[in-house]
Amino acid sequence: MTLEVLVSAVNQQIRDLIERMHLESDAIIINQTDHFAYEEYKYQDNIIHGYNFAEKGVGLSRNNALLRAKGDIVLFSDEDIIYDAGYADKVLKEFEKHPEADMVLFNIRVGESRATYYTEKFHRVHIWNAGRYPTYSFAVRRERLQAANITFSLLFGGGAKYSNGEDSLFLKDCLSYGFKVYATPVELGAETERESTWFHGYHEKFFIDRGVLYHFLYGKLAGLMAVRFLMAHGKVMCQEIPGKKALQLMKAGIRSVRGL
Repeated sequence: MTLEVLVSAVNQQIRDLIERMHLESDAIIINQTDHFAYEEYKYQDNIIHGYNFAEKGVGLSRNNALLRAKGDIVLFSDEDIIYDAGYADKVLKEFEKHPEADMVLFNIRVGESRATYYTEKFHRVHIWNAGRYPTYSFAVRRERLQAANITFSLLFGGGAKYSNGEDSLFLKDCLSYGFKVYATPVELGAETERESTWFHGYHEKFFIDRGVLYHFLYGKLAGLMAVRFLMAHGKVMCQEIPGKKALQLMKAGIRSVRGL
């Protein structure tokens, strides 16, 4: 069984990035920049395929990596992830321990303000508890993923029309297709804190985009889930825009894509 890390990056020097991330497995790096180029790197007996593309959008970046992937297990990653020594063995051992798993979600250490999850006990992930996992936690059996023809949305995430959410949609598609998805307490590394590529405050666009995302995630239940979301997070998110207005904006986002 082999592991391949699929890295999405923007305006990076690929050789420097390989060393900074402490990559110790084969990898594909998609670097979105101002030109097209390809170079193959050898690093610690591993092969790193480095692609520079003059384009933008994190969903497009991840799909470009998936199209070129060959590893049995693919681990999605970003330019700001620094891996611990032995991460590759940890991933492969977890899949060996759980042959029933199509997908495993791993822990990555992050700053307190960025933390959306931390798994303390191995457990099954379902639709109702899948909304908080970032893409860099995802490791998937490549052939299972390609057989299901599942890719990342081009509408959501950094560089796309709408803000974040491509990770939640991808995970939803995997679960809807019947993937057996598990979360594990195993840690692989840490995220380097940096300015978000998509979050610029709880302004009108944030709530509209969240409404659009909820349409694709929840369909007819989007309105109810919007109310639930604001009840849970309103104290933090509705300091500038009142909760009633935020709900109106989310519903406007839901209506704007109804029928799609």
